[in-house]
Amino acid sequence: MARFVSVSEAIKMIHDGASVGVTGFAGAAHAEVLTSKIEENFLTEGHPKNLTLFYSAGIGDGQTKGTNHFGHEGLVSRVIGGHWNLAPKLVKLAIENKIEAYNFPQGTISQMVRDMAAGKPGTLSKVGLKTFIDPRVQGGKLNSKTQEDLVKLINIDGEELLFFKGPKIDVAIIRGTSADEHGNLSMEKEAVLVEALSMAQAAKSSGGIVIAQVERVVSAGSIHPKQVKVPGILVDAVVVVSPEDQWQTFVEPYNPAFSGEIKVPLASLKPMPMDERKIIARRAFLELIPNAVVNLGIGMPEGISLVAYEEGFSDQMTLTVEAGGIGGIPAGGINFGASTNVEALLDQPYQFDFYDGGGLDLAFLGLAQMDEQGNINVSKFGPKIAGSGGFINITQNAKKVVFCGTHTAGGLKTSVDNGKLIIEQEGKVKKLVKDVEQITFSGEYARNIKQPVLYITERAVFELLPEGVTLTEIAPGIDLEKDVLAQMNFKPIVSPDLRVMDERIFKPEPMNLNHLMAAK
Repeated sequence: MARFVSVSEAIKMIHDGASVGVTGFAGAAHAEVLTSKIEENFLTEGHPKNLTLFYSAGIGDGQTKGTNHFGHEGLVSRVIGGHWNLAPKLVKLAIENKIEAYNFPQGTISQMVRDMAAGKPGTLSKVGLKTFIDPRVQGGKLNSKTQEDLVKLINIDGEELLFFKGPKIDVAIIRGTSADEHGNLSMEKEAVLVEALSMAQAAKSSGGIVIAQVERVVSAGSIHPKQVKVPGILVDAVVVVSPEDQWQTFVEPYNPAFSGEIKVPLASLKPMPMDERKIIARRAFLELIPNAVVNLGIGMPEGISLVAYEEGFSDQMTLTVEAGGIGGIPAGGINFGASTNVEALLDQPYQFDFYDGGGLDLAFLGLAQMDEQGNINVSKFGPKIAGSGGFINITQNAKKVVFCGTHTAGGLKTSVDNGKLIIEQEGKVKKLVKDVEQITFSGEYARNIKQPVLYITERAVFELLPEGVTLTEIAPGIDLEKDVLAQMNFKPIVSPDLRVMDERIFKPEPMNLNHLMAAK
């Protein structure tokens, strides 16, 4: 039966050199009080130290919270994570070669946790083939200090697969909303469920312990059995904190529409301003089909949902988010992972099962850097380590993937006039390069599986065809040589049927293409 202990007592249960698994998604469902106390103890007492940190989704605020608490030399010696950008303190340690640092696909890590719960030695997956995860490329290693191969290429019945070796979990740090007197945990106020159950089971399978942070204690038997997300038989210690110390996300004390407690009427969404972001979102919107199941990446692709709303098409698609949400409106920023008015909420490993199994009709993701092979990089830029997050799982397995981003960056200014695009100031940085710095999406793999792939900028549309990256459309008012080809570091195939993008995309009023969309 779980013991109810103070936060200080809980931290003393973590021995030096332990492998620690933590849960959370951006700013949601993370045991912030416990991880901040780990940091405090290390800085004041020198313990715990030399930890291996294991997590799937990025957890942090980009400054000090979440996994940033582990960002001290000596506190961690090895980090295995799915996304790094929200934890700049860990990124700094990796860049300075002070820790062993691995980046694996977020969804695969969540599935690894579940496989570890079953006592399996690791996880088999096609996710990551031909990308920087593949041991023939980088094996997910982020610096020279990282030497051990945790990913192996294997062949089963003539098919290439990757084997991800699962680490043991000595200590699982999870979070719930309520704990009853037997240690049964519910998550009724959480915005996401992440892999809390699997992480607890993985720790027990490894002979480890489970420490849970909650905001209240209730009588034994008062949590409905179907609401128990982690049974008390898996929980060793419970730390009760005040609701003021357990915000729903790092920026939201509590939004009942995130937890499914209520449904809120959606206020009229304001149309996007007529700029390059809206142009890209409008052209991407034209790829939607009725009743599509969709994933929208954070950033540029978020505008597609606003365009769909403006065009009266939003009820014709179901948006999903990798944290487990199906339906509703995905939140952005540090709230990313949560969804307003979510229709169903799955544990993260099961959402990625759906994604990896080809459940997405369409995925719209960012285009940070693209090369002549159709590869995309969103995970590493010079010394900056962003990490892949769920990008590889999503893009590699969606039935169709559309990458969205500006043609150049760093000062780009555009305007429209009478249905034509005007480049007022060119960006300083070309994003379409000869070779990407890191392969987060493999054009070669996509061609091999015959996956439809589009790349959309404000001035051009490219398609990945068997013969290579092919320019198929340009914006009205744009000069092919000066504005498109000269602003790239490789020469694409120019389609003999090169088309001009629909002028309605470049006019301020709604496009009114519902009849065309419905006819797809």
